Amino acid sequence: MDEPPVGLPSTEEVRGLLHEVIDPDLGVNVVDLGFVRDVAVEGPVVRLVMTLTSPACPLTGVMEDQIRAALVAGPVRDVRVEWVWSPAWTPDLITPDGREQLQAIGFRL
Repeated sequence: MDEPPVGLPSTEEVRGLLHEVIDPDLGVNVVDLGFVRDVAVEGPVVRLVMTLTSPACPLTGVMEDQIRAALVAGPVRDVRVEWVWSPAWTPDLITPDGREQLQAIGFRL
């Protein structure tokens, strides 16, 4: 794996920062919900491929605002999010931490 230029975050660091982005409906971060499909750092631009529970979800704009707030600082100048719906999101994509958080607020998985 290529290392990013000095000052730019690695893909792992971007994923770490995305833990701050919380789904407004579920109250769990987008990483643990399995919404982040791919992360690429291309110079000062971070490109994300993401999904949500449904293509009809009206929260893409809210999520993009949260993502920009979490990532655009220092050398990162822009974030581009590509929303994809195939393959469809399934609960199997939720991490063990995400499952624990959802169960703590009453979801049955």
